[in-house]
Amino acid sequence: MVRGHSSPINSHSYPEQSPLPNSMEQKTITLNNGVEMPLLGYGVYQVSPDEAERCVADALSVGYRMIDTAQIYQNEAGVGSAVKKSGLSRDEVFIVDKIWISNFEGDAPKRSLDESLRLLGTDYIDLMLIHQPFGDRYNAYRALEDALKEGKVRAIGVSNFYPDHLIDLCHFTDIVPAVNQVETHVLTQRIEERRYMDELGVKLMSWGPLAEASSELLNNETLLTIGATHGKTVAQVAMRYLLQRGIIIIPKSTRKERMEQNFQLFDFTLTESEMQEILKLDTGHSFVMPSHHDPEVTKMFMGFAPRKGK
Repeated sequence: MVRGHSSPINSHSYPEQSPLPNSMEQKTITLNNGVEMPLLGYGVYQVSPDEAERCVADALSVGYRMIDTAQIYQNEAGVGSAVKKSGLSRDEVFIVDKIWISNFEGDAPKRSLDESLRLLGTDYIDLMLIHQPFGDRYNAYRALEDALKEGKVRAIGVSNFYPDHLIDLCHFTDIVPAVNQVETHVLTQRIEERRYMDELGVKLMSWGPLAEASSELLNNETLLTIGATHGKTVAQVAMRYLLQRGIIIIPKSTRKERMEQNFQLFDFTLTESEMQEILKLDTGHSFVMPSHHDPEVTKMFMGFAPRKGK
């Protein structure tokens, strides 16, 4: 049973079952259907279609084995081309994709998924998400359930879902999402939301693990001090913190040297006292994206959804 909102929540505590062991070797996480997924991947949000192939090729050469894309990014073809030319076998690269809100109604989810498979040049997608909790999300998710049964995807999930969205979806569908991808970083740690995800067996995947290079994060004194102790950058400390909490991350950069820095997260471990200091940085609210419960945000996304009637 899902716990009600009446349960007391201490904003400076983290669910005991959430953190991973502080092992430098921990590089994958097992989803609720048994699929193993890398904890660290490369995201191509805001990577132009022209740059996508080069950037993904660089990321794969650095050692990334998970690539996160989406229909709305318009760079699936570049991702697929880079994977194909990499020399890696298909099962060595974990591909995450997302169905956009304009493809949620009727048979559009199925058609758009088939088009994503074509653009990626693959027979299956490792993890397919519905991108937003708006529009006909139930229809879109049920189409993903069908795709899972057909072998077109290995796991399914959601993105930008808050606990009420997630609980409601689970009640009206058959398969619990494997992943919820949502803005998560040291300033927005999703502590309360994470409790509900843990109860449902849904893994938390972070988009924007560096708060889109926010100066508030990159110049944070706590992170600077901890970084100096380990000989690491603020960004590396911030992302290592998420990994030790069992949070999947997909940092993005178009520069290979930065990709390399972002990949160097498994040769150090934050102490428990350092973890507690970083925990205190949580603001308890979204930092990059306004709340998905904000009516203006809903109106914005409805602009992408097909209208029925007048």
